Amino acid sequence: MSTLELIHAALATVQDPELHRALPDLGMVKSVAHNGGKAELEILLTITGCPMKDRLTTDIEKAVLAVDGVSEVSITFGVMDEEQRANIKKLLRNGRESFISFAQADSLTRVIGVASGKGGVGKSSLTANLAVASAQKGLRVGILDADVYGHSIPRLMGLIGQRPTAIDQMFIPLESFGVKTVSMEMFKPERSDAIAYRGPLLHRVLEQLLSDAYWGDLDLLFIDLPPGTGDLAISLGQLVPTSEIVVVTTPQIAAAEVAERAGRIAHQIHQRVIGVIENMSAYPCAKCGELTSLFGEGGGEETSKRLSQLVGSDVPLLGKVPFSPELREGGDGGSPVVISAPASPSAQVINEIVGKLIVREKSLLGVRLGLA
Repeated sequence: MSTLELIHAALATVQDPELHRALPDLGMVKSVAHNGGKAELEILLTITGCPMKDRLTTDIEKAVLAVDGVSEVSITFGVMDEEQRANIKKLLRNGRESFISFAQADSLTRVIGVASGKGGVGKSSLTANLAVASAQKGLRVGILDADVYGHSIPRLMGLIGQRPTAIDQMFIPLESFGVKTVSMEMFKPERSDAIAYRGPLLHRVLEQLLSDAYWGDLDLLFIDLPPGTGDLAISLGQLVPTSEIVVVTTPQIAAAEVAERAGRIAHQIHQRVIGVIENMSAYPCAKCGELTSLFGEGGGEETSKRLSQLVGSDVPLLGKVPFSPELREGGDGGSPVVISAPASPSAQVINEIVGKLIVREKSLLGVRLGLA
């Protein structure tokens, strides 16, 4: 092979950091020249001011300098026109227009909605930690923050102030701790701005967040639902009929009664309720080890019992996450507890819950696999 051919082959090993596709496949390599040991490249970015330009430069230089006969690399960056960006969108969506990939019959992604009867039970914190713990086990994971009014996932995932890269009407989810994340907060002009949407618009927002994001191939998508049994809980069941629901409650019996309603609405719209998580459970004293039940006892068991009777099958209590300062501190600092304090009791229970959640009960027999 000539040096020029070797350079092209080297560029084929470089992937766009956000789209995870080879540069030539995306049409990002405009021209390649080789003159006396110097490789001269013209690379097209998807948008002006691409945040991954520096990372891309490093990856290209590393790959091309490894080619025999190349001692210097000169890169000129340009920007794609509308037609070239449209071609990327078609490539990523397999030629189809905007659609919800998770709702297709051939989708292998499990969509798990994390629901609660009321706010303040730690649903978002658990969503973030469940997602990160799943990613640590080698799964490809995403989070959709569908809590439009009370979105907090960006803070929990260390993504405050960051915005996704947009390619026309498609955008690339942000990534942290190995998890792709999308939240309404990322699209507001100011973080302090309030969102005041009514029913029909909320449905459209959820639809756009699901369809306009390029999620890639995910094993798990966690959806942080708003508390209660409102529009978005119903919309998820309509948009992704195969989605499953995990109900979060606290140990109080009164909280269990409210949490049951979240599972009840899921059952009514034919979603599968796969389990209950009790948060803020009894925690051990740091000095003597004696358990303290700050928020009462029995809420998780009661919710599990009521939902099992409702659906006519076992809705297990997946685990009890103890009340933990580390869990709260990790959330405030943008570092989930499974990362910041993996040896803590709460992190250990969360990992045990993930071990139960990621087991597929349904067979893949008869499901078309996307293999070439």
